[in-house]
Amino acid sequence: MRGTALADGLIAGAVGTMALNAVTYLDIVARARPASQTPEESAGRVAGAAHVNLGAPEQATNRRSGLGALMGYGLGVAAAVGFAVLVRGRRQPMLRAAALLGGGAMTLSDGSLTLLGVTDPRQWRRADWVADLVPHLAYGLTAAATWNRLRPSGSSKRR
Repeated sequence: MRGTALADGLIAGAVGTMALNAVTYLDIVARARPASQTPEESAGRVAGAAHVNLGAPEQATNRRSGLGALMGYGLGVAAAVGFAVLVRGRRQPMLRAAALLGGGAMTLSDGSLTLLGVTDPRQWRRADWVADLVPHLAYGLTAAATWNRLRPSGSSKRR
């Protein structure tokens, strides 16, 4: 697999993450719900585990907010780069690619939140699952469309 496939994975992951964030913010507007605190909590747990002092309370709050967002982008990009490796740089049928990308990003995100002890998906209500699934579906669809657009049309054939 060439480096261009990894670069295309980076781009697809960034586009997918932008779509995920846009859908999440639309949900916040539509339901007038508060933003999730899980990114900040995750950042705080990671910083604590790494013994990193984030500063005075106000500074620490702001740093956790920024780190949480950056961790989300990192997971979104990592999911698409992992997908690029998995499919060996080849184009994929749209639905397969969307399912792999969206499912992969959701697994990375929810899995890391669970491992950090920030949330327990076994306790989620149906509305919680829908609120998590819909943005990851948007991620999968846009990342898959971007991936397939960036890959040469002959790259789905075995060489």
